[in-house]
Amino acid sequence: MDMDQPKILTRLLDVTRNLSTMVDLETYMRSILSAAAELTGSETASLMEYDDIAQELFFKYVPWFHRDTVIMEKIPLKASAAGWVFLNIKPLIIDDVKKDDRHYSKIDELAGFVTRSILGVPLLLHGRPVGVFEVFNKTDGNYTEEDISILEALASLATTAMQNDLLEGIAIASQNESEELDRLKSEFIAITSHELRTPLGLILGHATFLRELVGQEHGEQVEAIIRSAARLKEIIESLSNVDNYETGGARLRQRKVSMTRIIEDVTSSFRDMAFEKGVSLRTETKLGDNMFIDADASKTSIVLSNLVKNAITFTNQGGKVIIRSEKQDEYVKVSVEDNGVGIPAKDLAQIFDRFYQVESHLTRRHGGMGLGLSVAKVMIEMHGGRIWAESTEGVGSTFTFLLPVEPKKNEADPAHPFTQ
Repeated sequence: MDMDQPKILTRLLDVTRNLSTMVDLETYMRSILSAAAELTGSETASLMEYDDIAQELFFKYVPWFHRDTVIMEKIPLKASAAGWVFLNIKPLIIDDVKKDDRHYSKIDELAGFVTRSILGVPLLLHGRPVGVFEVFNKTDGNYTEEDISILEALASLATTAMQNDLLEGIAIASQNESEELDRLKSEFIAITSHELRTPLGLILGHATFLRELVGQEHGEQVEAIIRSAARLKEIIESLSNVDNYETGGARLRQRKVSMTRIIEDVTSSFRDMAFEKGVSLRTETKLGDNMFIDADASKTSIVLSNLVKNAITFTNQGGKVIIRSEKQDEYVKVSVEDNGVGIPAKDLAQIFDRFYQVESHLTRRHGGMGLGLSVAKVMIEMHGGRIWAESTEGVGSTFTFLLPVEPKKNEADPAHPFTQ
């Protein structure tokens, strides 16, 4: 008996709505089989997928009472109605299977089922056939064009559901793999940092001692050892700082500190580096304003040092680096501006990622492991602050961070300028 149009549309709408709330694919696909049989006035329905390796169709979803008998059976493409639908990529109606040799009768024998009529439509993904959707035994008359439209609509929903489930599975697998890689990376960093500290400390200690004993003849070699060991120590500390934050091991030692004093100290420590590079280094801070904040002075100094060091490193001779600071309501704003090489637009969004290098490891002229900016980001965010960069390639860069004057609560405050 044919259903009227409003009932058909209502039933299709229900199935479509359920797609957005689908939790279990198997349950949803069974609801589609049920809807297909109901809306086309058929006894039963089945859905087959194509096996690229075997080049045959196999039953993916069938009514539960047929599952055990046909689930392992393959459907040949050149000797079945389903195969014809798949190869020709168009619907097929067989009103009497006894008069059509495309019917694959072996399935009837296995399932103990008698097929009288068939309607099949292809399952399409991006215009390519990936399976076949069939209904069997129209209970009242022959299959119609309307039945084809209904089955095609349900086939489209079925394909979407299967594809969504596949993509979700891939996403979950990728997330799990990423989490495992992060765990292994953090574990490697922790172990490596711990194991390197002791021998590195011995190298620095003995090299410093030897510097007092050897004459000028070997002084340069000893200084090279000390510089290299100090650089390794800096790398290890950077790795540990990022890892401690990500694993929850980092702690802030906050107290009232003067941002102006931190800027003065950092600027003083980089004067020689700037002079040797031929770069002008200056500060622009309002006179008499100490800009006191509740912060970890050591970590704040590390942030500013990393930014200033980067600015000098990537600024050519004759260039300039300016450190600006100002009080903004409940925040202190500090910017490090340079007129150096700048950062390509394609790299700007990733420069705070751990180990990210703007320059290729084969072409880069500057040292470093790509940790300075990630360390800066970690330490600013520990304070409840925000850091960002603006840059134009060939013109220069400005790195800016905001730090709250008073410690902030954990919950987000929409009034904060760094919750954009």
